[in-house]
This record gives sequence, structure tokens and C-alpha cells, in this order.
Amino acid sequence: MEYALLRSACALVNLVPHALAMFFASALAKFAFHVLRFKRGRTMERLHAVFPERPSRELKRIALGSLVNLFKTGVEMIRAPRLTRKWMDAHVVDGAYYRAELQKFVDEGHGVVIMVPHTGNWYMAAWSMAKYGLPLFALAARQRNPKIDAWMKRQYGDIEVLDRSCSDTLGRIKDYLRDGRAFAILPDLRVKHRDVEVEFLGGRANVSRAGAMFAVHAKAPVIVAAMSREKGRHVFNHLATIRPDPEAQDRRAEAERITVEAMRHLDLFIRSHPAEWYWYNKRWILQPVEP
Repeated sequence: MEYALLRSACALVNLVPHALAMFFASALAKFAFHVLRFKRGRTMERLHAVFPERPSRELKRIALGSLVNLFKTGVEMIRAPRLTRKWMDAHVVDGAYYRAELQKFVDEGHGVVIMVPHTGNWYMAAWSMAKYGLPLFALAARQRNPKIDAWMKRQYGDIEVLDRSCSDTLGRIKDYLRDGRAFAILPDLRVKHRDVEVEFLGGRANVSRAGAMFAVHAKAPVIVAAMSREKGRHVFNHLATIRPDPEAQDRRAEAERITVEAMRHLDLFIRSHPAEWYWYNKRWILQPVEP
């Protein structure tokens, strides 16, 4: 039944033109925010805690913008197999340019780790680069419903997605980076057990150093980037390039340094583009970790 509902929604979304589907996504998000008050109280509490100096009216606009972005991302996830190279040319700003820039790092022979947080349509960073021909792979958790898991894998399209629960996944990631491929990863901003504690959005966040550890082992540069929406188009914001120290004796300490630096850049971006950030995540990043 769950899968049938999903496929029915997909059929409806794919039936209408892209612009109309995005219009309905925006309208549905506004209905959910203003009428259903979808997670509104909790989200507003988070925004007040992070931006205590901003008036409530402005924070409501941020919360609504974040929800509209989330609904639009869902529509684009459904329509992902239809997003061609021509579509990318029209809807992703300078996509071919950023693909060429990333290819330069790939050509160095150590691979590249691309860290993109939950901003804008974070999937679009991977979809567009893969559509332009970048040898890209990513990591994803297996869905509980096997039919939906298979559907998700089809939606990833040109991206090779590794199952994070498989015993050989860590070894394959290292091999792929040594082969000079690009690894797209979402920084895990709310891991259960203590790892790297960083200053983030006015509080302390417990962040995984896993992405940085892969970069340190492979001697691969880390590209910190964030997606945003501007006038109906997707923008790839390159925030920083962080290179691991090849002479570092303590790899865990070096991975921690990279993680802290990456999070500093992400914090600055989110503060300047707050409506692009996914404030509705139930695993809120500033909650205390489990003992």
C-alpha cells in the first residue's frame, strides 16, 4: 500500500509540466505551513534559538521558505529520471563549469570528496555533476520497504550508490577514491555517539568525521559546497577547498581539523541563506548526544 501510494503520487507529479508541478509543490507547502501547521511550533523554536535577534515575522518567512524548498525537492526527486542534460543546462547555473573544475581534482588521481549539506536541493549537486559526466558515487541507507528502496535507487540515475550497511562498503569507498572518482557525501550532522564537537548555529553539534577520514586516507581534496535556489534555478556554491596534510601523523586529528573547518564554512552559508537550510529534520543537530 505504501509503495502504491508513492507510485500514484509519482504518476500525478509526472503528468504535469515541471513549472506547474513546482507551483503545486509551493502551494501545498504553504497549506501545510499555514493551515496544518506542519511541525511549525518546533521549527520556530529552533529558529528563535539560532536567531534570537530576528523578529518572529522574519523567522516565519524563513520557516515557510524552508518547507517550500523541501516540497520542491520532493517533486524533483520524483521527476529525477526525466532531468536530462538539456534540462540541467537550463536549470543549473554554470553546471558544466563546475563539472570541469571538479574534474581537475579527479585528474590529480586521488579522487575528491564533495561535502554538500541539506540546503537547496542537495540531490541536484550530484544529479547535475553525474549528468555532465563526472565519475560520481555516493552512500545511502537501505529503506525498510524493499520496493521503495528499489525505487530510490532508480531515482539516483547516473550515480552509483553504495549501501552503507554492507560489510565491504568502506573498502569500496577507499578503492573508488584511489581510482580517482568523486565521492559525494552529506555531512552527518547528528551522529548518536560522540565524535567531533563543533560550534554550529550558535550551539554545539556532534558531527561525524567519516567523510574527512576517507579524504585523509586517499589524500583527496575536500570540496565544501552548498546548493541554493535562485529565481527557479539551482546554484552550486563553492565554499572552500580543504586539502589534507600528507605529512600528518595523526589521521584522526587531521580528519577532525578538516571537519571543523568544513562546518565553519557551512555555518556561515546557512546564516546568510537560512531559508535554504532544512530546519525540519527530526534529528536536530544541537540536541545532546546519547551517553
